[in-house]
Amino acid sequence: MTRERRKAPRLVVNLPVRWEGVLTQLEGTVTSLSESGAFILTGGQVQQKELIRIEIDFPEAPATCFWCEVVDEAYEIGFAVRFTSATDEDMAVLLNNLKNQPQ
Repeated sequence: MTRERRKAPRLVVNLPVRWEGVLTQLEGTVTSLSESGAFILTGGQVQQKELIRIEIDFPEAPATCFWCEVVDEAYEIGFAVRFTSATDEDMAVLLNNLKNQPQ
């Protein structure tokens, strides 16, 4: 049996995202989201523990920016991140959108 490592439940979403790492700037789709992290469906290459910046486009809200640490990656499929830093305003937009997402 595997142990669940997530600290917060994730919701299935379909949100446009732009991200930039050390070597790459690409677009993708956030497919699962929580208050502590996300999974980004995208091409490109990242490394575990890499620090990246993402910008999520929520409907009817300004784009929100987060600094993240890559915690898992699947080459040319996508990667999982843990949020490490965000402004209070961006975190409020995230939490409000999570609250209003259908379960």
